[in-house]
Amino acid sequence: MFINSELPQPLVSVVIPTYNRPEYLKQAIASAVKQKYQNIEIIVSDNCSPENPLGIVESFGDSRIRFWRQPQNIGMIANQMYAFKIARGKYIASLHDDDIWNEDFLKKLVPILEADSELILAFCDQYIIDAQGKINYSGTEENTRGFQRHKLAQGAYKDFYKIGLVNKSIPTAAACVIRNEFINWDDIPPEVGGMWDLYLTYLCCISGYGAYYYPERLTQYRAHEQTDTMLSGYRDVQAKIRKAKSELFCYKLWMEDTRLQEFKPFFQQKWLEANTTLAIGLLRSKQTDVARPYLWQVLNKQKFNLRTITALALSFIPQPLANQLLGLAKS
Repeated sequence: MFINSELPQPLVSVVIPTYNRPEYLKQAIASAVKQKYQNIEIIVSDNCSPENPLGIVESFGDSRIRFWRQPQNIGMIANQMYAFKIARGKYIASLHDDDIWNEDFLKKLVPILEADSELILAFCDQYIIDAQGKINYSGTEENTRGFQRHKLAQGAYKDFYKIGLVNKSIPTAAACVIRNEFINWDDIPPEVGGMWDLYLTYLCCISGYGAYYYPERLTQYRAHEQTDTMLSGYRDVQAKIRKAKSELFCYKLWMEDTRLQEFKPFFQQKWLEANTTLAIGLLRSKQTDVARPYLWQVLNKQKFNLRTITALALSFIPQPLANQLLGLAKS
């Protein structure tokens, strides 16, 4: 692909939603400020953190940063969407407040979109880092392979339903630049919850435009104890319940979308798994009567689902003993 680097740089909106992670936030903003691609606005939307991060924002002395503090905590998805909706750039990119971009992330991806008006997004691979910012090389390779990016050739993909929604190869929330004008942010309902990034991928898939993969690791995703996937105890249960509810909403929608009929068995299987996951979470939070209908729903379609049968059996065992055994069935 020929890219003319002499063309004027269009505005790119860098969206950084944040809550109560001041040290990580400072690193995230720094990685945005240091981008070699200069024509950016950096939108920091604080979800009413206990400690106002305004001082951190002002410490950069960069007029490209726009700061907004929610008057009250409105939830992760609402804060994220607010920032997207006030973005003014031709292109938009999400940067988690605990992640980091390489200096050439935008410089390498934005020109690709500028060179081809038939593309809606460009994405790259990413490093996995720990809480201290050290690269986890084995985790990085596992991540790349887990999302099938090691099988992707560099270039444009016109039809990317499988890449985006089945393999989940596109890190929409962390390593992707999107053409802003093609997305109606009101089309992302609050029910998608933590799956907002995959739902955004879905909107891009059905747009009729293509996606471009640039197989270099240009961002750093931080895996640490504050992420939902690393929680424990009661918070872990609540995180699983939230995630399962988001999955139920999304997978049901995609099962019924005629454009995705080729992948309906996959989405149906994921929907069934989410039913069981939600039920297990409800059982662990002592909501037995609410949990059982989800389990029966799965067994009506899959008679011999061992995980579901086990969870259903445990729902009839006295609560103290069931709590000890539920660890065998949890996901």
